[in-house]
Amino acid sequence: MTDPLARPDRHLETRLVHEGSFRSEFGETSEALFLTQGHVYASAEQAERRFTGDDPGYQYARFSNPTVAMFEARMASLERAEAARATATGMAAVTAALVGQVRAGDHVVAARALFGSCRYVVEEFLPRFGVASTLVDGRDLAAWEKAVRPETKTFFLESPANPTLDLVDIAGVARIARQAGATLVVDNVFATALYQRPLELGADCVVYSATKHIDGQGRCLGGVILSSQDFIEKHVQTYLRQTGPAMSPFNAWVLLKSLETLPLRVERQTRSAGLIADRLADHPGVARLIYPGRPDHPQAELVRRQMTGASNLIAIEIVGGKAGAFRFLNALRLVLISNNLGDAKSLVTHPATTTHQRFKPEERTAMGIGEGLVRLSVGLEHPDDLLRDLEEALSAVSV
Repeated sequence: MTDPLARPDRHLETRLVHEGSFRSEFGETSEALFLTQGHVYASAEQAERRFTGDDPGYQYARFSNPTVAMFEARMASLERAEAARATATGMAAVTAALVGQVRAGDHVVAARALFGSCRYVVEEFLPRFGVASTLVDGRDLAAWEKAVRPETKTFFLESPANPTLDLVDIAGVARIARQAGATLVVDNVFATALYQRPLELGADCVVYSATKHIDGQGRCLGGVILSSQDFIEKHVQTYLRQTGPAMSPFNAWVLLKSLETLPLRVERQTRSAGLIADRLADHPGVARLIYPGRPDHPQAELVRRQMTGASNLIAIEIVGGKAGAFRFLNALRLVLISNNLGDAKSLVTHPATTTHQRFKPEERTAMGIGEGLVRLSVGLEHPDDLLRDLEEALSAVSV
Protein backbone atom coordinates (compact mmCIF):
# COMPACT_ATOMS: atom_id res chain seq x y z
CA MET A 1 0.00 0.00 0.00
CA THR A 2 1.35 3.44 -0.91
CA ASP A 3 0.13 6.97 -0.36
CA PRO A 4 -1.14 8.30 -3.72
CA LEU A 5 -0.05 11.78 -2.62
CA ALA A 6 3.47 10.66 -1.63
CA ARG A 7 6.26 12.85 -2.98
CA PRO A 8 9.91 11.80 -2.99
CA ASP A 9 11.07 15.38 -2.43
CA ARG A 10 9.42 15.60 0.98
CA HIS A 11 11.78 15.77 3.93
CA LEU A 12 12.21 12.70 6.12
CA GLU A 13 10.40 14.27 9.08
CA THR A 14 7.36 14.92 6.90
CA ARG A 15 7.36 11.43 5.43
CA LEU A 16 7.49 9.88 8.89
CA VAL A 17 4.27 11.67 9.80
CA HIS A 18 2.31 11.17 6.58
CA GLU A 19 3.73 8.53 4.27
CA GLY A 20 1.69 5.37 3.62
CA SER A 21 -1.42 6.64 5.35
CA PHE A 22 -4.91 6.16 4.02
CA ARG A 23 -8.26 7.07 5.54
CA SER A 24 -11.43 5.10 5.84
CA GLU A 25 -14.82 6.61 4.99
CA PHE A 26 -14.87 8.12 8.50
CA GLY A 27 -11.99 10.49 7.70
CA GLU A 28 -9.97 9.84 10.84
CA THR A 29 -6.88 11.98 11.57
CA SER A 30 -4.87 9.26 13.28
CA GLU A 31 -4.25 6.08 11.34
CA ALA A 32 -7.01 3.52 11.83
CA LEU A 33 -6.40 0.33 13.77
CA PHE A 34 -7.85 -2.58 11.81
CA LEU A 35 -7.95 -5.18 14.56
CA THR A 36 -9.30 -8.04 12.49
CA GLN A 37 -8.17 -11.56 11.67
CA GLY A 38 -9.93 -11.89 8.34
CA HIS A 39 -11.86 -10.03 5.67
CA VAL A 40 -15.26 -10.57 4.03
CA TYR A 41 -15.58 -11.06 0.28
CA ALA A 42 -18.45 -9.75 -1.79
CA SER A 43 -18.67 -13.01 -3.70
CA ALA A 44 -17.05 -16.39 -4.14
CA GLU A 45 -15.52 -15.07 -7.34
CA GLN A 46 -13.84 -12.21 -5.46
CA ALA A 47 -12.49 -14.62 -2.85
CA GLU A 48 -10.97 -16.70 -5.64
CA ARG A 49 -9.37 -13.61 -7.21
CA ARG A 50 -7.92 -12.55 -3.84
CA PHE A 51 -6.17 -15.90 -3.44
CA THR A 52 -4.86 -15.99 -7.00
CA GLY A 53 -3.56 -12.44 -6.63
CA ASP A 54 -5.78 -11.00 -9.36
CA ASP A 55 -7.60 -8.88 -6.76
CA PRO A 56 -5.15 -6.93 -4.54
CA GLY A 57 -7.44 -6.79 -1.50
CA TYR A 58 -6.88 -8.34 1.91
CA GLN A 59 -7.46 -11.96 2.90
CA TYR A 60 -6.13 -12.89 6.32
CA ALA A 61 -4.02 -11.13 8.94
CA ARG A 62 -1.22 -13.70 8.65
CA PHE A 63 -0.81 -12.58 5.01
CA SER A 64 -1.46 -8.84 5.31
CA ASN A 65 -3.46 -6.24 7.20
CA PRO A 66 -4.30 -2.59 6.43
CA THR A 67 -2.63 -1.18 9.56
CA VAL A 68 0.45 -3.35 9.09
CA ALA A 69 0.60 -2.29 5.44
CA MET A 70 0.66 1.37 6.49
CA PHE A 71 3.59 0.67 8.79
CA GLU A 72 5.41 -1.20 6.00
CA ALA A 73 4.86 1.67 3.56
CA ARG A 74 6.16 4.23 6.05
CA MET A 75 9.23 2.15 6.81
CA ALA A 76 9.91 1.72 3.08
CA SER A 77 9.74 5.50 2.71
CA LEU A 78 12.16 5.99 5.61
CA GLU A 79 14.65 3.53 4.15
CA ARG A 80 14.04 4.54 0.50
CA ALA A 81 13.32 0.87 -0.19
CA GLU A 82 11.00 -0.55 -2.84
CA ALA A 83 9.26 -2.88 -0.41
CA ALA A 84 8.99 -3.79 3.26
CA ARG A 85 7.48 -6.64 5.23
CA ALA A 86 6.75 -6.44 8.95
CA THR A 87 7.28 -9.32 11.37
CA ALA A 88 6.35 -10.15 14.95
CA THR A 89 9.87 -9.46 16.30
CA GLY A 90 13.28 -8.32 15.18
CA MET A 91 14.60 -11.87 15.36
CA ALA A 92 11.72 -13.01 13.15
CA ALA A 93 12.91 -10.45 10.60
CA VAL A 94 16.53 -11.65 10.78
CA THR A 95 15.52 -15.30 10.53
CA ALA A 96 13.15 -14.73 7.61
CA ALA A 97 15.69 -12.66 5.67
CA LEU A 98 18.27 -15.45 5.95
CA VAL A 99 16.19 -18.64 5.89
CA GLY A 100 14.14 -17.45 2.93
CA GLN A 101 17.28 -17.34 0.77
CA VAL A 102 18.98 -20.64 1.53
CA ARG A 103 18.55 -24.37 0.99
CA ALA A 104 20.43 -27.42 2.21
CA GLY A 105 23.94 -27.32 0.78
CA ASP A 106 24.16 -23.52 0.77
CA HIS A 107 26.63 -21.46 2.79
CA VAL A 108 26.35 -18.24 4.83
CA VAL A 109 29.19 -15.90 5.84
CA ALA A 110 28.60 -13.65 8.84
CA ALA A 111 30.50 -11.25 11.03
CA ARG A 112 31.60 -12.78 14.33
CA ALA A 113 30.45 -9.78 16.38
CA LEU A 114 26.68 -10.28 16.45
CA PHE A 115 23.83 -10.16 18.92
CA GLY A 116 23.62 -13.52 20.69
CA SER A 117 20.37 -14.63 19.04
CA CYS A 118 21.67 -13.67 15.59
CA ARG A 119 24.77 -15.77 16.22
CA TYR A 120 22.47 -18.66 17.18
CA VAL A 121 20.56 -18.46 13.88
CA VAL A 122 23.75 -18.40 11.81
CA GLU A 123 25.92 -20.72 13.88
CA GLU A 124 23.44 -23.32 15.18
CA PHE A 125 19.98 -23.05 13.62
CA LEU A 126 20.85 -22.94 9.90
CA PRO A 127 23.37 -25.83 10.11
CA ARG A 128 20.59 -28.07 11.47
CA PHE A 129 19.09 -27.93 7.98
CA GLY A 130 22.29 -28.41 6.02
CA VAL A 131 23.24 -24.76 5.61
CA ALA A 132 26.89 -24.27 6.53
CA SER A 133 28.14 -21.03 8.05
CA THR A 134 31.47 -19.28 8.52
CA LEU A 135 32.10 -16.51 11.04
CA VAL A 136 34.73 -13.88 10.26
CA ASP A 137 36.19 -10.75 11.79
CA GLY A 138 33.76 -8.34 10.14
CA ARG A 139 36.30 -5.51 10.19
CA ASP A 140 38.65 -7.46 7.89
CA LEU A 141 37.57 -7.35 4.23
CA ALA A 142 40.17 -9.99 3.36
CA ALA A 143 38.49 -12.36 5.82
CA TRP A 144 35.17 -11.98 3.98
CA GLU A 145 36.87 -12.74 0.66
CA LYS A 146 38.67 -15.75 2.06
CA ALA A 147 35.46 -17.22 3.51
CA VAL A 148 33.61 -17.29 0.18
CA ARG A 149 32.77 -20.70 -1.28
CA PRO A 150 31.07 -21.61 -4.56
CA GLU A 151 27.90 -22.37 -2.55
CA THR A 152 27.90 -19.09 -0.60
CA LYS A 153 24.45 -17.49 -0.90
CA THR A 154 24.39 -14.58 1.52
CA PHE A 155 26.45 -12.43 3.91
CA PHE A 156 25.12 -11.10 7.20
CA LEU A 157 26.43 -8.37 9.49
CA GLU A 158 25.60 -5.75 12.11
CA SER A 159 27.21 -2.33 11.94
CA PRO A 160 27.76 -0.93 14.49
CA ALA A 161 27.91 -4.31 16.17
CA ASN A 162 26.12 -5.29 19.36
CA PRO A 163 27.55 -4.60 21.93
CA THR A 164 31.08 -3.57 20.96
CA LEU A 165 30.17 -0.82 18.48
CA ASP A 166 32.69 -2.15 15.96
CA LEU A 167 31.93 -1.09 12.40
CA VAL A 168 31.95 -3.13 9.21
CA ASP A 169 32.69 -1.53 5.85
CA ILE A 170 29.27 -2.15 4.32
CA ALA A 171 30.19 -0.94 0.84
CA GLY A 172 33.34 -3.07 0.85
CA VAL A 173 31.50 -6.21 1.97
CA ALA A 174 28.74 -5.52 -0.58
CA ARG A 175 31.34 -5.49 -3.38
CA ILE A 176 32.72 -8.84 -2.24
CA ALA A 177 29.20 -10.28 -2.04
CA ARG A 178 28.37 -9.15 -5.57
CA GLN A 179 31.59 -10.63 -6.93
CA ALA A 180 30.69 -13.93 -5.25
CA GLY A 181 27.14 -13.89 -6.59
CA ALA A 182 25.82 -13.60 -3.03
CA THR A 183 23.54 -11.14 -1.29
CA LEU A 184 24.21 -8.95 1.74
CA VAL A 185 21.80 -8.59 4.68
CA VAL A 186 22.54 -5.81 7.20
CA ASP A 187 21.09 -5.42 10.67
CA ASN A 188 20.96 -1.64 11.01
CA VAL A 189 19.44 -1.36 14.49
CA PHE A 190 22.26 0.51 16.26
CA ALA A 191 22.70 3.17 13.57
CA THR A 192 19.01 3.50 12.66
CA ALA A 193 17.97 4.64 9.19
CA LEU A 194 18.57 8.22 10.33
CA TYR A 195 22.34 7.77 10.44
CA GLN A 196 23.13 4.93 8.03
CA ARG A 197 21.60 3.72 4.74
CA PRO A 198 22.85 0.19 3.98
CA LEU A 199 20.83 -0.11 0.76
CA GLU A 200 22.55 2.99 -0.61
CA LEU A 201 25.90 1.44 0.38
CA GLY A 202 25.19 -1.69 -1.67
CA ALA A 203 23.35 -4.02 0.73
CA ASP A 204 20.52 -6.10 -0.72
CA CYS A 205 18.40 -6.24 2.41
CA VAL A 206 18.10 -4.33 5.70
CA VAL A 207 16.48 -5.67 8.87
CA TYR A 208 15.37 -3.92 12.05
CA SER A 209 14.11 -4.82 15.45
CA ALA A 210 11.30 -2.28 15.61
CA THR A 211 11.22 -3.06 19.33
CA LYS A 212 14.19 -0.72 19.72
CA HIS A 213 14.33 2.90 18.47
CA ILE A 214 11.30 2.60 16.18
CA ASP A 215 8.97 1.95 19.13
CA GLY A 216 11.37 3.70 21.47
CA GLN A 217 9.14 3.56 24.51
CA GLY A 218 9.36 -0.05 25.67
CA ARG A 219 5.83 -1.04 24.70
CA CYS A 220 5.76 -3.72 22.04
CA LEU A 221 7.74 -6.09 19.84
CA GLY A 222 8.18 -5.86 16.09
CA GLY A 223 10.54 -6.34 13.19
CA VAL A 224 10.79 -5.26 9.57
CA ILE A 225 12.60 -6.43 6.41
CA LEU A 226 13.34 -3.90 3.65
CA SER A 227 14.65 -4.58 0.16
CA SER A 228 13.78 -4.51 -3.52
CA GLN A 229 10.38 -5.77 -4.59
CA ASP A 230 12.10 -8.65 -6.34
CA PHE A 231 14.01 -9.73 -3.21
CA ILE A 232 10.87 -9.56 -1.06
CA GLU A 233 8.82 -11.58 -3.52
CA LYS A 234 11.51 -14.22 -4.12
CA HIS A 235 12.85 -14.72 -0.62
CA VAL A 236 10.53 -13.26 2.01
CA GLN A 237 6.84 -13.10 1.09
CA THR A 238 6.12 -16.82 0.76
CA TYR A 239 8.15 -17.68 3.84
CA LEU A 240 6.22 -15.18 5.96
CA ARG A 241 2.87 -16.23 4.55
CA GLN A 242 3.40 -19.94 5.11
CA THR A 243 5.23 -19.89 8.46
CA GLY A 244 3.31 -17.09 10.16
CA PRO A 245 5.61 -14.65 12.04
CA ALA A 246 3.07 -11.89 11.40
CA MET A 247 3.06 -8.54 13.16
CA SER A 248 0.02 -7.76 15.30
CA PRO A 249 -2.10 -4.92 13.84
CA PHE A 250 -2.09 -3.28 17.27
CA ASN A 251 1.72 -3.33 17.39
CA ALA A 252 1.84 -1.92 13.86
CA TRP A 253 -0.42 0.95 14.97
CA VAL A 254 1.81 1.70 17.97
CA LEU A 255 4.90 1.65 15.74
CA LEU A 256 3.25 3.94 13.19
CA LYS A 257 2.65 6.53 15.87
CA SER A 258 6.22 6.11 17.14
CA LEU A 259 7.70 6.79 13.70
CA GLU A 260 6.23 10.29 13.87
CA THR A 261 8.68 11.19 16.65
CA LEU A 262 11.65 9.00 15.65
CA PRO A 263 13.94 11.86 14.50
CA LEU A 264 13.17 13.97 17.57
CA ARG A 265 13.89 11.12 19.96
CA VAL A 266 17.00 9.68 18.31
CA GLU A 267 18.62 13.05 17.65
CA ARG A 268 18.12 14.10 21.30
CA GLN A 269 19.42 10.75 22.57
CA THR A 270 22.46 10.99 20.30
CA ARG A 271 23.34 14.49 21.50
CA SER A 272 23.13 13.33 25.09
CA ALA A 273 25.21 10.23 24.32
CA GLY A 274 27.94 12.38 22.83
CA LEU A 275 28.08 14.57 25.93
CA ILE A 276 28.16 11.55 28.22
CA ALA A 277 30.84 9.77 26.17
CA ASP A 278 33.10 12.84 26.25
CA ARG A 279 32.67 13.28 30.01
CA LEU A 280 33.24 9.63 30.94
CA ALA A 281 36.03 8.73 28.49
CA ASP A 282 38.81 9.77 30.89
CA HIS A 283 37.10 8.80 34.13
CA PRO A 284 39.39 6.68 36.37
CA GLY A 285 36.65 4.06 36.72
CA VAL A 286 36.57 3.57 32.93
CA ALA A 287 39.20 1.34 31.36
CA ARG A 288 37.97 1.98 27.81
CA LEU A 289 35.06 3.76 26.17
CA ILE A 290 33.91 3.21 22.58
CA TYR A 291 31.51 5.62 20.89
CA PRO A 292 31.15 6.18 17.13
CA GLY A 293 30.85 9.92 17.63
CA ARG A 294 34.31 10.32 19.13
CA PRO A 295 37.52 10.78 17.11
CA ASP A 296 39.23 8.04 19.18
CA HIS A 297 36.86 5.35 17.88
CA PRO A 298 39.15 2.70 16.32
CA GLN A 299 37.35 3.11 12.98
CA ALA A 300 36.71 6.85 13.08
CA GLU A 301 37.47 7.24 9.37
CA LEU A 302 34.90 4.60 8.46
CA VAL A 303 32.37 6.25 10.77
CA ARG A 304 32.80 9.52 8.86
CA ARG A 305 32.53 7.75 5.51
CA GLN A 306 29.61 5.45 6.27
CA MET A 307 27.45 7.19 8.89
CA THR A 308 25.86 10.62 9.01
CA GLY A 309 25.53 10.56 12.79
CA ALA A 310 26.71 8.53 15.75
CA SER A 311 24.38 6.53 17.99
CA ASN A 312 22.73 6.61 21.38
CA LEU A 313 24.72 3.49 22.34
CA ILE A 314 28.01 3.62 24.27
CA ALA A 315 30.26 0.66 25.11
CA ILE A 316 32.10 1.14 28.41
CA GLU A 317 34.72 -1.20 29.86
CA ILE A 318 34.52 -0.71 33.63
CA VAL A 319 37.65 -1.06 35.74
CA GLY A 320 37.70 -4.25 37.81
CA GLY A 321 36.11 -6.70 35.36
CA LYS A 322 32.80 -8.33 36.26
CA ALA A 323 32.99 -7.29 39.92
CA GLY A 324 33.60 -3.66 38.96
CA ALA A 325 30.82 -3.73 36.36
CA PHE A 326 28.36 -5.18 38.87
CA ARG A 327 29.27 -2.55 41.48
CA PHE A 328 28.68 0.12 38.84
CA LEU A 329 25.33 -1.34 37.74
CA ASN A 330 24.05 -1.82 41.26
CA ALA A 331 24.95 1.74 42.24
CA LEU A 332 22.87 3.31 39.45
CA ARG A 333 19.62 4.96 40.52
CA LEU A 334 18.31 6.67 37.39
CA VAL A 335 19.70 4.46 34.62
CA LEU A 336 17.84 1.14 34.61
CA ILE A 337 19.36 -2.33 34.24
CA SER A 338 17.66 -3.89 31.21
CA ASN A 339 18.72 -5.73 28.07
CA ASN A 340 16.59 -3.57 25.76
CA LEU A 341 17.92 -0.48 23.96
CA GLY A 342 16.70 2.56 22.05
CA ASP A 343 14.18 3.36 24.78
CA ALA A 344 13.08 6.74 26.11
CA LYS A 345 14.53 5.57 29.42
CA SER A 346 18.29 5.12 29.71
CA LEU A 347 19.16 1.44 29.99
CA VAL A 348 22.35 -0.46 30.74
CA THR A 349 23.25 -4.13 30.52
CA HIS A 350 26.23 -6.40 31.14
CA PRO A 351 26.49 -8.44 27.90
CA ALA A 352 28.76 -11.17 29.29
CA THR A 353 26.04 -12.25 31.72
CA THR A 354 22.92 -11.35 29.69
CA THR A 355 22.73 -11.02 25.90
CA HIS A 356 25.95 -12.99 25.28
CA GLN A 357 26.07 -15.20 28.37
CA ARG A 358 25.70 -18.48 26.46
CA PHE A 359 29.08 -18.05 24.78
CA LYS A 360 32.29 -19.45 26.21
CA PRO A 361 34.71 -16.86 27.65
CA GLU A 362 37.10 -17.32 24.74
CA GLU A 363 34.27 -16.75 22.27
CA ARG A 364 33.26 -13.54 24.00
CA THR A 365 36.89 -12.43 23.98
CA ALA A 366 37.03 -13.02 20.22
CA MET A 367 33.94 -10.81 19.86
CA GLY A 368 35.57 -8.09 21.98
CA ILE A 369 33.23 -8.59 24.94
CA GLY A 370 35.21 -8.30 28.17
CA GLU A 371 33.99 -9.14 31.65
CA GLY A 372 33.87 -5.45 32.52
CA LEU A 373 31.99 -4.32 29.39
CA VAL A 374 28.63 -2.64 29.81
CA ARG A 375 26.36 -1.36 27.04
CA LEU A 376 24.67 1.95 27.76
CA SER A 377 21.60 3.03 25.79
CA VAL A 378 21.08 6.74 26.42
CA GLY A 379 17.47 7.85 26.76
CA LEU A 380 15.58 11.14 26.85
CA GLU A 381 16.39 12.21 30.39
CA HIS A 382 18.33 15.45 30.84
CA PRO A 383 22.03 14.69 30.25
CA ASP A 384 23.05 16.46 33.47
CA ASP A 385 20.91 14.07 35.51
CA LEU A 386 22.30 11.07 33.64
CA LEU A 387 25.88 12.23 34.12
CA ARG A 388 25.34 12.70 37.83
CA ASP A 389 23.94 9.18 38.15
CA LEU A 390 26.70 7.61 36.04
CA GLU A 391 29.53 9.43 37.80
CA GLU A 392 28.17 8.58 41.23
CA ALA A 393 27.92 4.93 40.20
CA LEU A 394 31.47 4.97 38.84
CA SER A 395 32.68 6.29 42.19
CA ALA A 396 31.45 3.00 43.69
CA VAL A 397 33.75 0.98 41.42
CA SER A 398 36.88 1.77 43.45
CA VAL A 399 35.20 1.33 46.86
